[in-house]
Amino acid sequence: MDLSQFQFDLPERLIALRPAEPQDSARLLVVHGDGRLEDAGVRDLPRYLNKGDVLVFNDTRVLPAALKGIRPARDEAGQDVACDVNLTERVDGRNWRALARPGRRLKDGDTIVFAEGFTAEITGHHEGGEIGLRFSLEGEALTAALDKHGAMPLPPYIARRRPADAKDRETYQTEFAGEDAASVAAPTAGLHFTPRLLAECDAAGLVRETVRLHVGLGTFKPLEEKQLEENRLHQEWRRLTPETATRLNAARASGRRVVPVGTTAMRTLESCVDTEGVLHPATGPTDIFLKPGDAVRGTDALVTNFHLPGSSLFMLVSALMGTEVMRAAYAHAIANEYRFYSYGDACLLLP
Repeated sequence: MDLSQFQFDLPERLIALRPAEPQDSARLLVVHGDGRLEDAGVRDLPRYLNKGDVLVFNDTRVLPAALKGIRPARDEAGQDVACDVNLTERVDGRNWRALARPGRRLKDGDTIVFAEGFTAEITGHHEGGEIGLRFSLEGEALTAALDKHGAMPLPPYIARRRPADAKDRETYQTEFAGEDAASVAAPTAGLHFTPRLLAECDAAGLVRETVRLHVGLGTFKPLEEKQLEENRLHQEWRRLTPETATRLNAARASGRRVVPVGTTAMRTLESCVDTEGVLHPATGPTDIFLKPGDAVRGTDALVTNFHLPGSSLFMLVSALMGTEVMRAAYAHAIANEYRFYSYGDACLLLP
């Protein structure tokens, strides 16, 4: 596969550093399967869908997974080392994988102190520069400590340009986030859905369902040749309950569309669908990698943001719509100065 066809030039000024205010005032590019493009707003979404169509949201909750700590000096002659830690994947109630700086000065067995009574031991160094951390707290106590001392883990393309702040606690979390905080990135298409927009969707007769996929930082990593060769992405934990699968299958059987909100919801559905288009409940990891030429069987339309050039997510939307259609849509978005990435504008993709 020629990766160059998924590359495009994006002016830096179009990378959104803050969401639209209010968040449902973002723009919406409607992309039709025949290549037609319509400029609209996110609040116009209900008029492009039909009564009974089902919006499927990812209800994962983002953990304040960006931490600052100190690695105490190893001896009297040494110096304390300030550390920036970003959690990337939960292993169990006490253990996580993380990215840390300065990585070269952190050794296995070192302790990082985040606050009084809140520390972590480095348990190993892993592929891709990640380290293992075993926290002094676990379960709800660890979640509370992270909530108190952590910051929202903004995507790298935002974090390089500004630090996370208190406002991100509100704007980088969806209205329908559940109680299980385990994601280290938001399902960003869902950020547009304010209480007002949700009420308008309800009034239009659209149905809401939820799935759950805990988003990892692998979402933002450039594609590697190994992933293309093995046809697999990083693993992320997902869940589709039996009750939800039954309702979604019934909706499609009656001619209604299933419309995931965001690529994480779409990846969940596509990892749970069989060759006949029937969704089956599942809980556990998925490394599904959708690209042009792959069959899309559980998705009838998609609400999503604009993605990074050369990313697995741009390949995913190209799998749904066709590469040439999406290249033309992105060219239109750039020419018309749509805002890109996590805090940017949205598309409605109608195959």
